[in-house]
Amino acid sequence: MAKYIFVCGGVMSGIGKGITTSSMARILKSRGFRVTAVKIDQYINVDAGTMNPIEHGEVFVTEDGMECDQDVGNYERFLCENIPRENYITTGAVYQAVIQRERNLEYNGRCVEVVPDIPEEVIRRLNLAAKKAKADIVLVEIGGTVGEYQNILFLEAGRMMKLKNPRDVLFVLVSYLPIPGTLGEMKTKPTQQAARSLNYAGIQPDIIVARSLLPLDDPRKKKIGIFCNISEEDVISAPDTKNIYEVPINFENDKLSERILQKFGLKAKVQDLREWHAFVEKASNAKQAVKIGIVGKYFGSGNFTLSDSYISVIEAVKHGAWANGCKPEIVWLDAEKYENGTTAFKELKSFDGIIVPGGFGERGVEGKINVAEFCRKNKIPYLGLCYGLHMAVIEFARNVCGFKDAHTTEVNPKTTHPVIHTLPEQLVNIQEKRMGGSMRLGAYTCELKEGTRAQAAYGTKLITERHRHRYEVNNEFRELLEKKGMVFSGINPERNLVEIIELKNHPFFVATQFHPELKSRPLNPHPLFVEFIKSAVV
Repeated sequence: MAKYIFVCGGVMSGIGKGITTSSMARILKSRGFRVTAVKIDQYINVDAGTMNPIEHGEVFVTEDGMECDQDVGNYERFLCENIPRENYITTGAVYQAVIQRERNLEYNGRCVEVVPDIPEEVIRRLNLAAKKAKADIVLVEIGGTVGEYQNILFLEAGRMMKLKNPRDVLFVLVSYLPIPGTLGEMKTKPTQQAARSLNYAGIQPDIIVARSLLPLDDPRKKKIGIFCNISEEDVISAPDTKNIYEVPINFENDKLSERILQKFGLKAKVQDLREWHAFVEKASNAKQAVKIGIVGKYFGSGNFTLSDSYISVIEAVKHGAWANGCKPEIVWLDAEKYENGTTAFKELKSFDGIIVPGGFGERGVEGKINVAEFCRKNKIPYLGLCYGLHMAVIEFARNVCGFKDAHTTEVNPKTTHPVIHTLPEQLVNIQEKRMGGSMRLGAYTCELKEGTRAQAAYGTKLITERHRHRYEVNNEFRELLEKKGMVFSGINPERNLVEIIELKNHPFFVATQFHPELKSRPLNPHPLFVEFIKSAVV
């Protein structure tokens, strides 16, 4: 039977449960075990595809087409493995499955109850994830914080598993220790309260990961140990780091994997973090700055900037920069600033490269189109991702081909030059409001054209990349666009759909219909991001 580690959050959200889970997965993998990770979200949404990216963060897409939480992306990056759709669970998906089973008379006429039937469905899904991955150890991250009503049923599932197999289940509490500026002292009381809230759910934490601005000192470790009823050795210091990829190394400095394996009664098969150490050292020693602007609309929240909407893009830029021995400097650029006038465009010349990432809807579209035009004319390296490809095609059609009203039917259904449009099946989905989970999702094949920038970057002819979109380049306009100089360097061979466009006589002007950022790994950076950064620092 697989071993399970439930990771819960205390005090507040956003303290790094996902990075903690990913880092534990990495260090346990480095000890020779087969490891997988599962994310549980408390939302009624069946998947993450219908969630607001400003509120929830990026929608990550797996190889097999599941729209899921951004932390699944963290698991993939730290483990350097693909995570399947079974490893994402929501309240909505669990209830939907139980209700469907009830409708099918699979409960043999008995009454169906929240407890135990909902937790048992959660347990069934966790066992399925373990079986599919053939995992020795499964890490289960429970969204939210302990004490919330929304995740209590997931905690109950963990409690039931612990009761049945006490030697096979551990609970890790990730809790925040604030340092109030007026006091200058690290406070443990919020963590004590979080541990007590977990106790109310019938669960005793086995390990506490103490998140804070600074490393935990011995007096604080001792106090947490006493008041939270655990050994001091099981209180793991997790201070803020400049680079999230340092966290596994910090955990091993506190002998976290040793503590976990001891509690499970397991012996390490190997101990090998050498490649990870080398990567972190290379990233830390990077000196030459490369300034990259990301033009989007999903990062503004009042007076604050939230980068989680584009987390995979950020990490892919870092991977590409470090591979080139560079230090990335990422700047957020609001697309709406570039919709009117020319004043804002002057700042674009100070950037080494510009990325227009994925998105939906009308807001900020004209600004993104104008940015694509500026980059094309001023020879600024440009990387368009999904919507960024649409913007580049529209700009080229308007300003090079002379189709002044060229647009995407997503924004202007009445355009006489719909260079971006919907596929027939997507049009039916939209008309009949079959929206959730109905986009072109997951991995599709792309055939690369010989002699192109894309083919040179990949070094092969056939690739697979992940998609999340409803709108495509309209094939009716391809011949006209090609005559004016647009290169269609990547095509889906099954349906003859455009996957990559690029321009000649430009340092780097490449855009993809797919999302290459989803497959970038710290130990295996995505080739398009590597080439983009390389062109940006020339």
